[in-house]
This record gives sequence, structure tokens and C-alpha cells, in this order.
Amino acid sequence: MSGNSEPRKYKNPVLNWIEFRLPIISYFQKEYGEYPMPKNCNYFWSFGALATITLITMIVSGIFLAMNYTPHTEMAFDSVERIMRDVNYGWLLRYIHSNGASFFFIIVFIHIVRAMYYGSYKYPRELNWILGVFIFLLMMATSFLGYTLPWGQMSYWGATVITNLFSAIPIVGEGLKTWLLGDYTVGNATLNRFFALHYVLPFVIFGVVGLHVAAVHVHGSNNPAGIDIRSKNDTVNFFPYMLIKDTIAVCVFGVLISAVIFFGPNLMAEVDNYIPADPLVTPAHIVPNWYLAPFYAILRAVPDKLGGVLLMFGAIAILFVLPWLDTSKVRSCNFRPMYKWFMMLFFVNFFVLGYVGMLPAEGLYLLIARIGLVYYFGFFLIITPFIGWIEKPKTLPLSISDVYLGGGKESPSPVSQKEIH
Repeated sequence: MSGNSEPRKYKNPVLNWIEFRLPIISYFQKEYGEYPMPKNCNYFWSFGALATITLITMIVSGIFLAMNYTPHTEMAFDSVERIMRDVNYGWLLRYIHSNGASFFFIIVFIHIVRAMYYGSYKYPRELNWILGVFIFLLMMATSFLGYTLPWGQMSYWGATVITNLFSAIPIVGEGLKTWLLGDYTVGNATLNRFFALHYVLPFVIFGVVGLHVAAVHVHGSNNPAGIDIRSKNDTVNFFPYMLIKDTIAVCVFGVLISAVIFFGPNLMAEVDNYIPADPLVTPAHIVPNWYLAPFYAILRAVPDKLGGVLLMFGAIAILFVLPWLDTSKVRSCNFRPMYKWFMMLFFVNFFVLGYVGMLPAEGLYLLIARIGLVYYFGFFLIITPFIGWIEKPKTLPLSISDVYLGGGKESPSPVSQKEIH
């Protein structure tokens, strides 16, 4: 006979019963209640929570849309129109999903910008950065697959152009292209495959996001000063301080996306995709989603097809090795007077690449794309390691608390922090 000697941590007996058998309540209390956050974190640190909430929203809205979508070339376009016109609140679900994809990328772009500017990819957070880049890669694949599902003109021709890129790969290219299409041309087999993958990949992303968050909690969050936590005076509990910040950020985000959904739902959509797919009529200008345009500009900037494909994928692959390309021992660009301006120019260059990626690849636009391509890779392969060797960073504060005290006592040297190696 066993005695009832379960510990009583909470007043509620149901919570005690659950906690004794599955300590999930104490886990969340530790990881999202008492979790120490650097007290100088600004609203840029709320974009991780925004990305997670947006991902969940995309998954839920996608499930309901899938219930009414027909992945067949003869019925896909009409099924989307039926969702918009006949399904109760189907128009709202579709606009939440389509605009949510754009806002998801906006959030993730800002999240990446923050990580690059404040050096969140550096020791000991390299694996966390790699997981984040892998999430970004999965997002790009998922968004491309989703772009094909309405089966409009841009859906069909976008799928045709992108899958044809794989044929440029020597020896295995044609076979790989046929395997992706499920046929020799873009057709019904392709649409079925793309629908299945588009449905599954968000759950894969969600799993990788879980690893990403777990990796963050191993060594703690980075901060604008780029220095490690020295004492409890440098931190605040996640609850309620960061939770309040994240809540405000979510409210502002909700207002912005609601304004787009209700007043400009097609603001970021492509007009040609409201025309049913026709293999016999080629659109005047085939463009991807705006958030894939920078990489599309890199692809078109190179006259050689294979070279363009390699550089396009290389533009993403190079992000994986950024922690080892950056030779500086200082994390935050706030203390790197030279590198900060090259970093800002990189962000502007990426935006310009996205702009020209949506325009015809000719004349001045093509020249700008090629200049942007050179700076993109030059920034990672030449500027980042070289500046790290020659730059003399500003003096770092001894602790996060010193940031609020006007700097406090200065550290003996610019790189004397224990965590900077």
C-alpha cells in the first residue's frame, strides 16, 4: 500500500497533482517567469515572441484553409475563389494567412538585423544563430510552395522558373527537377507535392523554433551592450517586465496587420495571380514574393544560369558561417565605430536588392543588382574579417548596470571582458 505523500507546492490541489507527475508548471515558471533577462534589452528583443505568435497564427489559419482547398490544377483556383466568396469568414482566413506571411518575413528580417547588429551570433551562441538561419531557409521554401497553391498566372510561372533552376546543376540537375515536379512539366503532380510540403513544413519550422528557444535559454539572451551578465543587478525577471514589453509589441503588431488586412489586403499581393494559370500565356514580368526578391535579384545579376543558382543559394549559405567570418572580439556594433557603418550599408544594400529584384533585369536595374551582389558577398568575405583585424573598438562597460550609470568605471582595455575571447 502506497502512502499519499505528494509535495504541496501550490494551493490548487489539481496543480499539485499535475506537477508531481509532470512538472510542466514549474518548468514554465522557471523558463518564462523567473528567467533572467538583461535589463537593458529594448523592443528589438520582442521580435522573437512576435515571430512565434505569427507562426502559430499561420499554422492555425493554414489548417482551416486546407479544409476547403482542392490541390488539383482544374479546381485549385476555383477553390480559392470559393473560400473567398462562400466559406464563412473565408476571406478573413485567407487574408490573415497571405498577409501574415509577409509580416512574418518582416518580423524575421528585423530579428536577423538585430542579431547581426548586436553580435548575437558570436560565442557562445553560434548554434543558436545556425538554427535561426535554418528556420529562415525553411520559411523561404514554405513561402515559395504556398505561392504556387492559388494556381494563378504568377503561381504557375513562378513554379516553372524556380524548378527550372535545378536543371542547371550538372549531371543530377534534370533528374532532380523531375523528382521535384513529380512529372516532366509543372502540373497536377507538382501541385499535389507542393501542397503536401507546404502543409508539413510549418510544423517542422515550429519544431526547429523550439530548439532555437531552448538554445537561447542555455547561455541567456544577448543585450545591446553585447556583454555578459555579471550579477542579479544586471537582470530582471521575464515576468512581468519582458512580458509587458512583448504584450505591447503584440498589440502594436496587431493594429498594423489588422489595418492591412481590412484596408489593404492586396497591398503586398501580385495582380497577375488573380488570373487563372495558363501555360500558353507568359506574364510580361515574372516576379517572386517581395521577401524573396533580394535573392532573386542576385540570381538574375549573373548571366550564367549555373553561376546565378550557386550565388543565390550561396547568399543564404554564407549566413551559416558568419560567426567564424567575424574576427572581432566585440559583439555589439555600438562599440565598433567602423564596422557599424558598413553594417548599416549592408542593410540598405539588401533593401535595394529587394527593390530591383521586383523590376525587369535590364539597364540600370541590372547594374544596381550587380553592384549590390558584389557588396553583399564582399561584406561577408572581405569587410567583416578585415575590419575585425584593424578596428579599435570603444571601451566596453564593466557590467550592464554601468550602462545606466553613464558608463561607471571603465574596463582596463576594450577587450578585457571575460566573455570576449
